[in-house]
Amino acid sequence: MRFDFSTIIQDILQKSYGDEATSLFEKSLLLQYLNLKTRSANKDSKSRSSFANLYAIYVIVEDYMYHGFDKKGNYAAYEGALYKDLIERQQNLPFGKTLQNHALNNRMNAEFQKFFPTAPYIPILRNLETKRYWFNENLLKITLKDKEINIAYTIIEVINAYIKAKQYSFKVFFEALEELQTNNSAIEDKKAFVKSLLICSTDARLFEIVSYAILKYYYSNQTIFWGYTKENLTEDTLKLYKTGKTNANDGGIDFVMRPLGRFFQVTESLDFKKYFLDIDKIQKYPISFVIKSDEPIETITRKIRENAKKAFAIESIIEKYMSCIEEIINIPMLTVFFDEIVEKELFNDLLDEICKQSKYEFNYIENINNDYGIIS
Repeated sequence: MRFDFSTIIQDILQKSYGDEATSLFEKSLLLQYLNLKTRSANKDSKSRSSFANLYAIYVIVEDYMYHGFDKKGNYAAYEGALYKDLIERQQNLPFGKTLQNHALNNRMNAEFQKFFPTAPYIPILRNLETKRYWFNENLLKITLKDKEINIAYTIIEVINAYIKAKQYSFKVFFEALEELQTNNSAIEDKKAFVKSLLICSTDARLFEIVSYAILKYYYSNQTIFWGYTKENLTEDTLKLYKTGKTNANDGGIDFVMRPLGRFFQVTESLDFKKYFLDIDKIQKYPISFVIKSDEPIETITRKIRENAKKAFAIESIIEKYMSCIEEIINIPMLTVFFDEIVEKELFNDLLDEICKQSKYEFNYIENINNDYGIIS
């Protein structure tokens, strides 16, 4: 398959291997895997990135090159890279701050096998007892015309090029955000930009950030009165807090509202098991779901219920779970909330929030030192 970034991969191969570039690509499952994983590179910042699995490859191959095994051989006798060093390296790479251990431990291998079910090798090898890791050297050594080629440096070069491309798209994104925060931009341009982030193809983390910013400022002017006695009530504005990293697979709840104690969970799935699992996490406490979907709320609710019926034969169990869904907020509802924020003249505050949260969550770094093909 060819994508926009395929041309860059081909250029890298052509520069290093000349006429053998095409044959090398066709024989290398690892290069073909990178081709599939880097297809979002030349799209905008809203497209989903693939840093976790790519960085799992990157840090182990980088360790392989650091110790000179691409030149001297004898990798089979190597004691392996330490897990703590690999995860620390991952998190120091651009966009890698929030990455966890899933890709290193299984996710990258599982996806590789999904793409290439007949492949004789898995990429990442590990010893659970010693927490040492290796990259399968069979995927780094390609034989062409009785000549063995080690593509370790090329793998690093391709991933570096992907990172540069994604950094550029984020640079454009942040520059657009900062430009919109000035008085030079027309309000309609500002509104159009934010609404362009409220689409189903938006990166899951960015959607969560924008959802949080919209909900935070939508509720910010709403007040409630509460207290322990009727004679002694307190007036409070509603405040929304993020409770962890975006899209972090940490099992937590995404947002919580004070002083009402409302919980919000952001998702792009319509799988009822995901909803019921979140409900179970908090002991069937009521929860609102922010869903990356354009479908009407009635349709979403019906689909959740119908899918639940296929798994649960007992109506009372289904109703118990469904009653815990306090509210469903879809993309059209977020758009309505956004329009109200604009009317309340809180738009610049919302842009500030999106910019701040995005730079933090995506670990946005502008400069890469590429003198040796290795990110520093």
